[in-house]
Amino acid sequence: MKYIVKPTFGFFSALAGALIAVAVFHLSFWGKDRAPNITVETTPVNRDARPGTSFAPMVRKVAPSVVNIYSTRIVQQRPVRNPFSNDPFLRQFFGDQFPNGEHERSRKEQSLGSGVIISPDGYILTANHVVEGADEIKVAIDDGKKEYTAKVIGTDPPTDVAILKIDAKNLPAVTLADSDQLEVGDIVLAIGNPFGVGQTVTMGIVSALGRSGLGFNGYEDFIQTDAAINPGNSGGALMDAEGRLVGINTAIISGSGGNQGIGFAVPVNMARHIMERLISGGKVTRGYLGIKLQDIDAGLAEQFGLPDQNGALVDDVLLNTPAEKGGIKSGDVITAFNGKLVTDSHSFMLAVSECAPGANATVKLLRNGHVQTVAVTLGKLPAGVMQNQNGQNNSDSDNNSTPDALDGVTVADLDQQMRLELKIPAGINGAIVTDVDQDSNSAGAGLQRGDVIVEINRQPVSDAADAVKLCAKAKSDQILLKIWRRDGDFAGTRYLSVDNTKTDAK
Repeated sequence: MKYIVKPTFGFFSALAGALIAVAVFHLSFWGKDRAPNITVETTPVNRDARPGTSFAPMVRKVAPSVVNIYSTRIVQQRPVRNPFSNDPFLRQFFGDQFPNGEHERSRKEQSLGSGVIISPDGYILTANHVVEGADEIKVAIDDGKKEYTAKVIGTDPPTDVAILKIDAKNLPAVTLADSDQLEVGDIVLAIGNPFGVGQTVTMGIVSALGRSGLGFNGYEDFIQTDAAINPGNSGGALMDAEGRLVGINTAIISGSGGNQGIGFAVPVNMARHIMERLISGGKVTRGYLGIKLQDIDAGLAEQFGLPDQNGALVDDVLLNTPAEKGGIKSGDVITAFNGKLVTDSHSFMLAVSECAPGANATVKLLRNGHVQTVAVTLGKLPAGVMQNQNGQNNSDSDNNSTPDALDGVTVADLDQQMRLELKIPAGINGAIVTDVDQDSNSAGAGLQRGDVIVEINRQPVSDAADAVKLCAKAKSDQILLKIWRRDGDFAGTRYLSVDNTKTDAK
């Protein structure tokens, strides 16, 4: 590691077989609107059933519950000036009726999607992007023979879920499954109206569960499937092999714009949870802790003495937040939330978001190798905030070029000018990274120019010389860095584990 003192810093069984005993219950609650009468079956599919030769019985049962949605939006175009408005020759024929000056134009934009009837009295689940910004929404049922005007009960863009209501009775409502019972390899069917050709059924399997980090939604926990999903399928049904709703189709990854075998659906458990909040309160409010998290890789697991890479590492705890008041600290590894295992930062973020503001929760964590449980009272997630909050090298200066795990990194002391330029708070002390060799182990671990190294192997760093000394003393295969970083509007600390087995300068 090199350091300088004053540098310049300029993402079935519709299969044949008898249905095993099923736990069926009905959700009923009151709120802004009367709750829909929803049927939910919580048992998993019968995976021991022998495959049948046709899915027709199941499709006949489910298809009437899947509807077509047509949304219309009026778009005002920029004012257009008539180039002939001042032409004397034309005015002698048209007089004052001749269009004069600028005038606005409007046009209709129409989009097509699908939805699923989830109660006999007209509640419909769909994707938010199917109806977002629409001035008018039409729902066609019974293969397009009946059409209704739909009312938007509520939408939740972060999960891409919307709930509609049509004025109708005795509709064919789908049965909801427990999507937590799904397994990779289960057969699923996608039903919707792709490309407007009419209701279409495609078959595939569950390719993966819990997909996230794709950038489609703010909160992602997708079911991935290779059942063909195309434009127009959005908001339609993903069904299990017993004809129950397990997901709402929402997105695809495609180089062509059509199906390439990678489609995603919002799990019905998440959609149902959002629906309940939208119907009871008209909006979704989420719990909030006020911490910044990161996932645990193999190096961090070793550094923190963890048996595996499960859990979420607390990088930073924001001031005056529920996490700080509850005693959560930077460096804690969260392993469970309200008794449910935390596998990574994303699963923890989702669990917190599903709690209401003001709810009491328990957080199980590891701190310095000891298991602790802390009680927290969740706050309300601020608007616009997600949960997972959640110089140049101077060769004339003195330097230390002793090879160590941070070879290829140049650090400097923090001075007032740097603090002002980089908006580094007064309470942050350490050594600022002014240069990182992109071929170095540190760059591979994620260290960047502008980071402030505040701890090395859990020892505080006061200045650049201190950072060099602590690195030189490190003998383990990995060196644990705690850094402070400004990333857009957010700034906070995080941990990096740097390989210390290759020490040759590059």
